[in-house]
Amino acid sequence: MDRSQSADAPADHAAGPAMGRWTSVEADAAIGGHSSEALPDFELIVRQPRQSFHWKVHDFPYPFAKWHYHPEYELHLIQKTSGKMFVGDYIGNFEPGNLVLTGPNLPHNWVSDNVAGEVVRHRDMLIQFSDDIVRDMMRVCLELEEIEPLLDDARYGIQFFGETARFGARALRRIGEASPTRRMLLFLELLDELNRSRDRKILSSRNYAPTLDHAVSDTINRAIDFLIGKLGEEIRLSDVARHCAMSDAAFSRFFKKNTGHGFVRYVNRMRVNRACLLLTQTTGPITDICFETGFNNLSNFNRQFLAICGMTPSEYRRQAKRNLKKSASESRVVSILGEQGEGRSVAASS
Repeated sequence: MDRSQSADAPADHAAGPAMGRWTSVEADAAIGGHSSEALPDFELIVRQPRQSFHWKVHDFPYPFAKWHYHPEYELHLIQKTSGKMFVGDYIGNFEPGNLVLTGPNLPHNWVSDNVAGEVVRHRDMLIQFSDDIVRDMMRVCLELEEIEPLLDDARYGIQFFGETARFGARALRRIGEASPTRRMLLFLELLDELNRSRDRKILSSRNYAPTLDHAVSDTINRAIDFLIGKLGEEIRLSDVARHCAMSDAAFSRFFKKNTGHGFVRYVNRMRVNRACLLLTQTTGPITDICFETGFNNLSNFNRQFLAICGMTPSEYRRQAKRNLKKSASESRVVSILGEQGEGRSVAASS
């Protein structure tokens, strides 16, 4: 049997790419009722400070519950509702427990039935991670090269069934509740389980090539690069809009649509991210870090930091120091055990 298909997969999924023949009605549903000629919207993924991947739960409706794409991989769990899912050129049904992994820049959307005007709490749970993060991890830990087939297949979308889907749902929930180190361990365990699973089906056809509006992602990247270079200074929306050759109003709408964040809120998140690095890597006064990251007063810095990180800057620094000491202690234990093991090996061979 093909590694990518489960013998227990439902019959409609076994049809494979043939289900990817979109009618105009289905195409309109996938992209939210607009013309079937419309391009998928670009989404900019915003990670929390000091995170390798982004975990979240969101309600329906949601700004990016629409026909969209992003450069990150996404493992997506439906917790509530049923309806139609659109992944690349694939169309199929979904219900609670639906677990799908999509690869970089693969358009996707889940359209729930019979929920018009309703708010469905926690419909979706998902993690998003970049290809760069995984490749960097592979360079450090060569054993992780084993998940390469999973990443290759994800570029066309993979749906998981049976016990694999149930394991994935449990793992996602545990990741959301875990401490940072535990989250990473669970994340790697999840990738390994998905990679080894035979309860899976590739969704989009291999020859599918999405038409993407690269001008949008290029403009977003131009704006982000500008912000990074000016982060320690006063930043006005008008300056970034002019840098992107847009009017203030047009840029404000464009930025909110493609990031899911207002301009000021996003800049504050970038500044807090920078502050987290400085709090961890330097010993300078918190007041200096406040002004170095572009905040104009300490009270606003503390307020924004608490809202985003859930703790004050001083608490964050203390926790980071404890984590570093714990990591150093664990490294010494591993080193001692390794030396003892080498001693035993020498003794055994002598």
